[in-house]
Amino acid sequence: MRPITSILPRTRPNGKGFFVECHLCQGPTRRFGFNRNGSQRYRCDACWHTFTDAQTRPFDRRYLAPEVRVLCLRMLLEGTSVRAVERITGVNRDTILYAVVDTGTLCKGFLERVIRGVPVFDVQADEIWGFVGCKEKHRLRAGYGEEYGDAYCFTAIERDTKLILCWHLGKRCPADTRSFALRLHEATSGRFQLTTDGFTPYLTNIPAVFGQSIDFATLVKVYGEPEDERRYSPPRVIEVIPTPRIGNPDPERICTSHVERHNLTIRMMVRRMTRLTNAHSKKWENHEAALGLFFAYYNFCRVHMTLAERANRKTTPAMASGLTDHVWSLSELLDRARAERAAA
Repeated sequence: MRPITSILPRTRPNGKGFFVECHLCQGPTRRFGFNRNGSQRYRCDACWHTFTDAQTRPFDRRYLAPEVRVLCLRMLLEGTSVRAVERITGVNRDTILYAVVDTGTLCKGFLERVIRGVPVFDVQADEIWGFVGCKEKHRLRAGYGEEYGDAYCFTAIERDTKLILCWHLGKRCPADTRSFALRLHEATSGRFQLTTDGFTPYLTNIPAVFGQSIDFATLVKVYGEPEDERRYSPPRVIEVIPTPRIGNPDPERICTSHVERHNLTIRMMVRRMTRLTNAHSKKWENHEAALGLFFAYYNFCRVHMTLAERANRKTTPAMASGLTDHVWSLSELLDRARAERAAA
């Protein structure tokens, strides 16, 4: 078969209308499918030469009108799955995922540049489990790379303003714990109290990063046996052990309840973090982008009911922290993130 060439075909009338003329023998042609870029192919009836009409290449299928793009992202941020958004809006799931990766990466960098040196008073940190592609046991059995398996999201929240100061996606290991501690150090300023659980790498990495500049304590919860035989019944907390580690932390404020409650918000709002479903992430990049988009939306766009009741007006964590003076829309968040990246 002759090679396919890309030319600008000419049309010529015949008894039935117009046909595309073969550029070699000027004979009549007929449509011959599409190439992988979406351009129309033609085949000559006389010489069987095939060629492509580059002018018929469709527009970038990743492009979405701004209002449709925002609608799809808003639905995802309310806990709707990708395929459900596809069924409702008619937008292809690959286009939706491209929008998530694009905006999530944008928002991740925006938070890292904007939330820097924020004065804080009481911070709580924790990690929430998720997985990408498969769970850790299967990853080890199958010999998959580190981009699959367990994916722990470390988060730090300010107790009073509910601001997510920083987050980090990685494994539950000392290296990723140190990366999270370094991000927390860059995001905060001044002396504050920090409370974490009893995860051992915290005990070495927090002092290594912060030194004696903070009041650090751990809170270990001891769980008893479930009261019934249900598999997923939550165990009962039988003892709580607060332990000061650095400085002079206030015993009344050694607590991790607020960051643990925020873990529930993550599972409710980010569909790929929902337990016991097939909505889990298949790629690490998609998982990280979805979390980056959610944390930016949570800080600047989502009204926190506790803050609203306290201030008697709609208030977001960013407003309570003095980073902005009004509730942002998702469109404004994306526009400001693009402008900030261009100026950086």
